[in-house]
Amino acid sequence: MTDQVENPEQEPFPKIDTSVPHSARIWNYWLGGKDNYEVDRVAGDAFREIFPGIETGARAARYFLARAVRHLAAEEGIRQFLDIGTGLPNVDNTHQIAQRVAPESRIVYVDNDPLVLAHARALLTSTTEGVTNYVDADLREPGAIVREAGKTLDFDRPVALMLMGILGHIEDHDEARSIVRQLVDALPPGSYLVQYDSTDTSEEYVRAIEQYNDGGSIPYILRSPEQIARYFDGLELLEPGVASCSRWHPDAAALGLPAEVHQYGGVALKR
Repeated sequence: MTDQVENPEQEPFPKIDTSVPHSARIWNYWLGGKDNYEVDRVAGDAFREIFPGIETGARAARYFLARAVRHLAAEEGIRQFLDIGTGLPNVDNTHQIAQRVAPESRIVYVDNDPLVLAHARALLTSTTEGVTNYVDADLREPGAIVREAGKTLDFDRPVALMLMGILGHIEDHDEARSIVRQLVDALPPGSYLVQYDSTDTSEEYVRAIEQYNDGGSIPYILRSPEQIARYFDGLELLEPGVASCSRWHPDAAALGLPAEVHQYGGVALKR
C-alpha cells in the first residue's frame, strides 16, 4: 500500500474521472478547499442555488467530527480511531486532532477513492509516538476493512469507529445497518461509534439531492433522523443523542452555526 504513494508525482491522479462531479470533491469545494475540478464547482454551485444552507451544513459536520474526536481522546481515553470514508484531507483531520490530545494515538483511514489514494501521503503524517495508516478498501467489505485495519490497530483495545457522511452512499438502509453492525461487532467493549449523515428534513435539500443524483454521480440517499438513529441500535448514545451536528457538544468554533442543520449525528458507547 505505502509503495503506491511513495512517488505521487509519477501519477498523482490515477483513474480519476473528471467528466462527472464527485461528492468528495464537491464537499471539498463547499469547505473552501482546492482539491476539486470545474465540473465539481459547477455542480456545487447548482446544488447551492437550490439549497443555500449546504455550506453551513458542511461546516457543521466538519466541526462535529473535530469535537467528537477531541471528546473521545480527551474525555474517554480513546487512543485508536478507524475513520472509514475518509474523503479528501482538510484542516484538522482525525489524526491531527487525536494526536494533538494524545500523541500516541493510532489512526487508520479507509477509502476506495483514487483521488483520496493520490492524497494519502498527506494523511500518512503522524507524531513519532503514534501511527497513521491508510487502507484502500470498500465500505461494503467490512471484513476486509477490519482485517487490514488490524495490522495497525489492536482490536483487543477500544476503537472509535467513524462513519462520517458515507452511509448515504449505501442505497439500501437495511444493507447500511448491516454494514454498521458487522463493523461494531468487530470492536471490543469500551469502543465508540461516531456517525453522521445528511437528512431529508428540508424539501429544498431533497430537491437538490435529486438533481445531484440525476447528474450521473454516485447516488447519495437522504434519510430521516430516525433512520440514522437505527445505526446506533444496541449502543449507549452519549448526550444529546442523535441530533443536528451543530448541537452536539458545541464549542466556540460552532457558535456561529444555526442550532439546526440538516446533518444529524451522534456518538455511542459499546458496553
